[in-house]
Amino acid sequence: MKKPFWAISAVMALLAATVACFGQGHPRGTTKIEADGATVSVEYGRPSLGGRTFESLESQLPPDGWRLGADKSTTFSTSKDLVFGDVTIPAGEYSLWAKKSGDAWSLVFNKQHGQWGTQHDPSKDLASVPLKAETEQKSEDLVTIKLEKEGGGGELSIQWGTQELSTNFKVK
Repeated sequence: MKKPFWAISAVMALLAATVACFGQGHPRGTTKIEADGATVSVEYGRPSLGGRTFESLESQLPPDGWRLGADKSTTFSTSKDLVFGDVTIPAGEYSLWAKKSGDAWSLVFNKQHGQWGTQHDPSKDLASVPLKAETEQKSEDLVTIKLEKEGGGGELSIQWGTQELSTNFKVK
């Protein structure tokens, strides 16, 4: 009687672990740099266009912001204060959102992070910075976020399809 109980318990534990690992639904991506003594990273979900174009999905983006990924919110982490143009982002962890107003894009840093991606609370927005929008020749099927060293800081870029959004920062 004990052997079937332990076998069933082991199978249930394995099933629970599998669901916990794969419950997100989309692959996760991470990008990280060390710049001027700061560690900066982004962890995000990577949805696929699946034959669609970014432009066809753009009109479906919620007005209070796109979660920049899929499933769990995209988490931006910095060990030191960063300066984006004239906006200072204090060391810490934030969720990232992109907003479009007319033809202009902005990157929103929200003090709430770790929540399910569509649960954006605009009252917790810390700041937003302008994003430069460009059309790339090579299309990315999966959302791709990159951090690259540049000068005394870096560049954060987001690409999906041929749409690329980017901004530069310095370590304070």
